[in-house]
Amino acid sequence: MDSRASREKGGDDRIRFSLRELSGSVGDFGTIFPIILGVGIATGMNISFAFLGVALWFIISGFYYRLPIPIEPMKAIGAIAIAEGLTAGEIAASGIIIGLLFLIIGYAKGMERLRKIIPESVIRGIQVGLALILLKTSLGYIILDPFFAALAVGIIIIFFFASNHKKIPDLSSLLVIGIGLAAGIYLTGLPPFRMIPLPELIIPLSGDWLFATVHLVIPQIPLTLGNAILATSLLTLDLFKREVEPDRLSKTIGIMNILSCPFGAFPMCHGAGGLAAQYRFGARTGGANIIAGVLIIAFAVVFAPPEVLTLIPYGIFGGLLVFVAIELGKHGAKTSSYPITIMIGIIALIGGMTPAFIIGMIAAYCVRRRKSESDTLT
Repeated sequence: MDSRASREKGGDDRIRFSLRELSGSVGDFGTIFPIILGVGIATGMNISFAFLGVALWFIISGFYYRLPIPIEPMKAIGAIAIAEGLTAGEIAASGIIIGLLFLIIGYAKGMERLRKIIPESVIRGIQVGLALILLKTSLGYIILDPFFAALAVGIIIIFFFASNHKKIPDLSSLLVIGIGLAAGIYLTGLPPFRMIPLPELIIPLSGDWLFATVHLVIPQIPLTLGNAILATSLLTLDLFKREVEPDRLSKTIGIMNILSCPFGAFPMCHGAGGLAAQYRFGARTGGANIIAGVLIIAFAVVFAPPEVLTLIPYGIFGGLLVFVAIELGKHGAKTSSYPITIMIGIIALIGGMTPAFIIGMIAAYCVRRRKSESDTLT
């Protein structure tokens, strides 16, 4: 057995359920909930199916990997959906396309080759561009409802400092959403109780496939490659001394999107940030994932009536999206080339993610070629 295989086989494969695993299970909720709820507000999609998809794959991932490998909504697709509003067909098409792509890449063992093609500065630029788009969108919500926006931001800041100094889980997003729901119920009353309806097969229109490829899949690829797969794989080795190979992560991303997106789930991936957050608050085994899945199923039931989404004040979403944007921007700041990353971010904000990605790739390769020629002359 080679060293990589032994690293992946090694370690403790037991699944544990404890207060520590419970604490870690909610570590990534601050990313998951704002994106799904924001997409629901912007597009009108049934977010019960989005929550249910994330929940089921959290549970499956916990049993399969035996580690707290998170399941997250895809951030590029989420940011564009929130900013522009998308149809169910466009969202489903993007998930199916990207699922097929990463399933093929995983089985072809192509992750290492792809890592060499897309420069790190381009990936960071996409992160910055998404952060700016989310900030712009959040400002629209904040202007509509400054009181609840200020309340949400204040609570999140308090939890941020508390979690850093006292090592308690950051439950700020859940508290903020709870306050928003309570305020909505107080003002308008309880919505009618409904069970989650049976999912219906979503068949994208012919134009949805091209739109999804150009506007959603291309911007998502570098994030999924860099953050959801390669960075997550590296972090499993750092944290658990067990490497989950990149191509294995690519396969699960492919399978879960192909199977789930045609039935209303939002496109999903893994995430290094989510893994770090869950680990920080106590997650050490797949038990944390299973607990997270059960908790999110409860939210899927709560949000089954579409009226529930309208109860939450817009300012709540604005405040939550600010901090999702900051998290993305923080990772973007780790770039190897600030000029290229900043350029991509600005182009993304003005002209969209696809031209930003294409121009960024050209600029990065021009810089690389110029540096190579300079090194040759010296």
